[in-house]
Amino acid sequence: MKNSAALRRYIVAGVFVWVPIWVTLLVLRFIVDLFDTILDFIPHQFQPDHFLGFHIPGLGLIFALIIVVVTGMSVTNILGNRLVEYWEYLLSRIPLVRSIYHAVKQVLTTVFSSSEESFRNVVLIEYPRKGIWSVAFQTGTGFHHAEGLGDEELMTVFVPTTPNPTSGFLMIVPRKDTLKVNLGVDEALKMVISLGVVMPHDIMKSPE
Repeated sequence: MKNSAALRRYIVAGVFVWVPIWVTLLVLRFIVDLFDTILDFIPHQFQPDHFLGFHIPGLGLIFALIIVVVTGMSVTNILGNRLVEYWEYLLSRIPLVRSIYHAVKQVLTTVFSSSEESFRNVVLIEYPRKGIWSVAFQTGTGFHHAEGLGDEELMTVFVPTTPNPTSGFLMIVPRKDTLKVNLGVDEALKMVISLGVVMPHDIMKSPE
């Protein structure tokens, strides 16, 4: 019995060492491979693989970073800003494209804004029924009331699915029905991804 208990302890300890490393490497490999596909847009004769004769992982990521930095430097001056405005004007003339473009831009503006209420507050809501609490992220307070829903202040929250927090449900709920807690976004994401295995020491209501 002692030997089997020791063996089990060693296996669990080994799993806790190697599984996070393995998952991290898989995620990094996925990101690198995803960015490497950017090089496919370059004509074959100008691709690095064609010159070098072999593939170097990560070149697409470096190339994308260079493009982002150069673009950022270009659009921060007056001429670049005018070009962006003209480009957005052209896109706004295309019905389907303008909807997608402006929706994505609005999401990015919300995520990267300095507002303390944009994807920075973790709340609990009673979902899918009363007495069962779900972790949610406050995404905005775009309106204070909606016709037919009374005069209560409303807010939008995103309820992520587990273990994949990139999918979930967008909900419009009364602010009074949400419970703001002392969890950071990172801590809440760890809870969701780990299926609740990784939990904070305590979850307390935050002062408003």
